[in-house]
Amino acid sequence: MNLGLIGAGIVMGISALGSAIGIGIAGQAVIGAWKKCYLGNKAAPMTLLAFGGAPLTQTFYGYILGFLFMKPAALASPENGPLYLGIGLASGLAIALSAIAQGKAGAAGADATGETGKGFVNYMMIVGICETVAIFAMVLSMISL
Repeated sequence: MNLGLIGAGIVMGISALGSAIGIGIAGQAVIGAWKKCYLGNKAAPMTLLAFGGAPLTQTFYGYILGFLFMKPAALASPENGPLYLGIGLASGLAIALSAIAQGKAGAAGADATGETGKGFVNYMMIVGICETVAIFAMVLSMISL
């Protein structure tokens, strides 16, 4: 059994799971904000989709990292398998938690933008800060390969 290749799969799977949770959190708020707009006979801003879809990028980071893991993990000696497994698990969790945090920030941003029609760029900056955690986790993991 190659633990390194399991690590590659884990980083992909956990990252995607985090994205799904984050999208679910933000998506509910986007739909709620649109509902409030419709009830108030206001135009529903389509820019709110950016909040709902932002956590999707963490899935890409997990897949990129997982694919980069495959060759070195497959060629590594069995003693290094736990190392790759550990990197995959830690990176996947960091990326997933970033997506969940991003979903929560996006939910608040969607609600605030939908209610006031103001502050979209300010709220998106916080969403971007959450994204930065995932990028750092991916890049630092790539360096460790």
